[in-house]
Amino acid sequence: MASFQTTRRQLIQVLGGTSLLTLLGCNQQAQTMLTLYTFGDSILDCGRYNEFGLHPGQLLVQNDDRLFPEFQGQDLASHGSAQLEHCARDGATVASLPGQAVGLRAEEKAIALLTVGGNDLLRGLIQDAGAGMTTYTNALDDFVQQLPIRPVLLGSVYDPTLGDDRRNFLGVEAAIARENLQQMNTSIQDIASRYGQFVDLHAHFLKGDPSWFTATIEPSLRGASEVRRAFLPYVMNYI
Repeated sequence: MASFQTTRRQLIQVLGGTSLLTLLGCNQQAQTMLTLYTFGDSILDCGRYNEFGLHPGQLLVQNDDRLFPEFQGQDLASHGSAQLEHCARDGATVASLPGQAVGLRAEEKAIALLTVGGNDLLRGLIQDAGAGMTTYTNALDDFVQQLPIRPVLLGSVYDPTLGDDRRNFLGVEAAIARENLQQMNTSIQDIASRYGQFVDLHAHFLKGDPSWFTATIEPSLRGASEVRRAFLPYVMNYI
């Protein structure tokens, strides 16, 4: 027993006040897992639209350095333990959001990404006179308010025509479509200001080109990376 006590005292002196748990690699920070959740539509669930099956949430958690070398080291995995809970579904509308969170048990350290509205526009809100947009806004606000994750990063809805009326594919006058898109994005920004952070995908994609899209409106592989690029600084700000 005396020999053990002597050895322990010597060890404490060598450590010079350093935590033994830290020395062994068991510090609390290293043990904390950050979970990135994705909710919403194909802006975040676009893996089926590229040959690699990649979507923005995957790239934010761990970049594909072969495909996107410029983002090497710019992911959550490079800064600690991280995992993805991918709940977003291609084709989702604001009414289907609650179904994506059924049984959700949020981890202690978590970030949520949310994009929704494009399909609502395609299903009629693009020429809405007001009542439908109010219903959309209230439903989105209710979902985000009840979501047990903070922060929530809400992305705006982008314009797949890149602001070019010649690319209008909707059969709706471009001025009306843009007005309703702007109204929707204003609602998203207002909700984001109360619960987390607004990420302006619309403004970012206006700086892009047609290669960012596939199937007319869906993010291509490049588009998935550009969605990641828009969210990246805000995600990294919370780690």
